[in-house]
Amino acid sequence: MTSSPDNPDSDPGPVPVVLLVEDDGLLLMEAADTLAEAGFQVVEAPHADKALQVLESAQEVDALMTDVDMPLGSIDGLALARLVAKRWPWIPVLVVSGMGTPGPNDMPEGARFIPKPYAPFDLVQTLHDCVRRAA
Repeated sequence: MTSSPDNPDSDPGPVPVVLLVEDDGLLLMEAADTLAEAGFQVVEAPHADKALQVLESAQEVDALMTDVDMPLGSIDGLALARLVAKRWPWIPVLVVSGMGTPGPNDMPEGARFIPKPYAPFDLVQTLHDCVRRAA
């Protein structure tokens, strides 16, 4: 059954929350719009330090999507991914980068990677897969 405003009895289930960490304002906006249109709730963070504040505030997060190269903040996206995997191991991690593919030991076990530029469909599918696997 499809959820619609005309059918209040339909329940689409919980809306997955994605913590989106991207320092480029335009890319942040585009990714947030893509994910929101796909049914995700998006919490935006311009750098890793802000993302950690969100996580430490005990806000529910169902997945982390982070860019690698972020000049602002005290750590880059790979360090953030490793920290999240250690402190919040139930949160799946998606790493994106236009600077090349991370090496085999750069990302935490189970993290996924998508190179930039990515197709919106690939981003949405990958995040849906991450959330499903973690459920």
